[in-house]
Amino acid sequence: MITLIAAISTNNALGKDNDLIWRLPADLKRFKKVTSGHPILMGRNTFESIGKPLPNRTSIIITRNNQYKKEGCLIANSLEEAIAITEGKDAFIIGGAQVYKQALENNLIDQLDITRVHQEFEADVFFPEIDLTIWQEISREDFLADEKNGYDYSFISYQKI
Repeated sequence: MITLIAAISTNNALGKDNDLIWRLPADLKRFKKVTSGHPILMGRNTFESIGKPLPNRTSIIITRNNQYKKEGCLIANSLEEAIAITEGKDAFIIGGAQVYKQALENNLIDQLDITRVHQEFEADVFFPEIDLTIWQEISREDFLADEKNGYDYSFISYQKI
């Protein structure tokens, strides 16, 4: 199963200046729990913003640059190649915007795992609109802002209809 995992705002903002816009420790903790032990697929810019392979996960970086190499990571020249590298294991697509768009447009994913941050943000990259004629919400957990998490947010899972 290939799951797309993303944190997006009410206006579908993903990030700005190759970085996250908000700090939501609960989302980071959940991301770690959900993706640990699985391959994670990401574009080169997303990897560069993280800066290193994440522990207990196989990092697969998607880039068109045939010379690109990063110690501790696997390199793929397309999203389809990255998915093939997972050899049928449950894997997570973790960004960025172009990879998300391609995965959705080309019907390459089985599930969406979305953290919806209930706030609008100024951004330079956005998540594609989730087409509810294709995706059905199967679970949701809603949370209010607290001393650690500055925004209301929801963890929402979708599967294909």
